[in-house]
Amino acid sequence: QVQVVESGGGLAQTGGSLRLSCVLSGRPFINYDMGWFRQAPGTARAFVAGVTWNGGDTAYADSVKGRFTVSRDNAKNTVYLQMNSLKPEDTAVYYCAAGRQYTIVGVPTTLSPYDYWGQGTQVTVSS
Repeated sequence: QVQVVESGGGLAQTGGSLRLSCVLSGRPFINYDMGWFRQAPGTARAFVAGVTWNGGDTAYADSVKGRFTVSRDNAKNTVYLQMNSLKPEDTAVYYCAAGRQYTIVGVPTTLSPYDYWGQGTQVTVSS
């Protein structure tokens, strides 16, 4: 049984930090690109950040570049999203996703290449 489980969400103040974690179980973690997406009420789910299977490449949405950092620890089957300098517009449910594909060079930034999704964790940034 494949599971993707996020943790680390919560409430932060503007300018504060949070670190999200995501564990993939039931599949060889090292085979999968990992992505973080977010969805605010009334909006579509959107790419935030991602890292390739070997950690060799990362990608970020323009809105989070310089503030968020994605990393992975293949020994722990875990991907992280360090979020600094948080803004109220970062408020959303954050989803972790795992994908295994052979057609895209680098980090997939759309939803379809990702096969497995977590249930999401709420991040709320107060002004």
